[in-house]
Amino acid sequence: MKKYKWRTWMLFAVLIVVATAMLVPFFWMLSTSLKPIGEVFAYPPTWIPKDPQWSNYATVWKVIPFGRYMLNSFITSFCITALHLIVASMAAFAFARLEFPGRDKLFLLYLATMMVPGQVTMIPNFILVKLLHWTDTYQGLIIPNVFTAFGVFLLRQFFMTIPKEYEDAARIDGASYFHIYSRIILPLSVPAISTLAIFTFVFQWNNLIWPLVVVNKDSMKTLTVGLASFQGMYGTSWNLLMAAAVMGIVPSTIAFLIGQRYLIKGITLTGLKG
Repeated sequence: MKKYKWRTWMLFAVLIVVATAMLVPFFWMLSTSLKPIGEVFAYPPTWIPKDPQWSNYATVWKVIPFGRYMLNSFITSFCITALHLIVASMAAFAFARLEFPGRDKLFLLYLATMMVPGQVTMIPNFILVKLLHWTDTYQGLIIPNVFTAFGVFLLRQFFMTIPKEYEDAARIDGASYFHIYSRIILPLSVPAISTLAIFTFVFQWNNLIWPLVVVNKDSMKTLTVGLASFQGMYGTSWNLLMAAAVMGIVPSTIAFLIGQRYLIKGITLTGLKG
């Protein structure tokens, strides 16, 4: 028993050290956001600002169209998440519950696309978006990011854990495939769907490369691209940049906290095999 307690305390100690190491950058970001520009590079560095400049947060909204950047990021992330859940859940239902020739081979082929780096497909996607005249538009930011194999894989693994007795009973009552999908499979898959929604929203909220490629107009920039406005040729306003970054992580943090319970449950259950 004593040996067990000793191991438990050691585990907690290691977790506390790791958690502290992960939180230090966030605390430094918050600290820098409240400093005047002259204190940012002061030596020795100060963890707690001597004279907190709360006005830095208000200044961010004045020097750049921060609200527009936040709105663009929210519209893009929300639309991609919603469309991805619809597309991925339908594809996962087909691969998990429908019987058709070559299903498993087709799924493996589809799954193999996860091995292709995003940098490889970026140029073809940009050429396609350019030909469709979708640059500097919401559809150019949204549509190419809707289709990914990861979401299909995650939901398929969960769908396969749902007992087929529910589906058989629905078929006896005359239910169609769409009825089974919408009335049985989806309500039973809330943990997995919530997990995928959080992953997708947070990833797209922090996505930089694709918006940087397809957006030129300032009015269409997302938050990640807009933060580069604080980096100039002759200097960078680090205190304002950190203030903008602090406000920028709030939506993704709220999304994670809201779905944390479903996230843990979804990750646990999708590891089971049907």
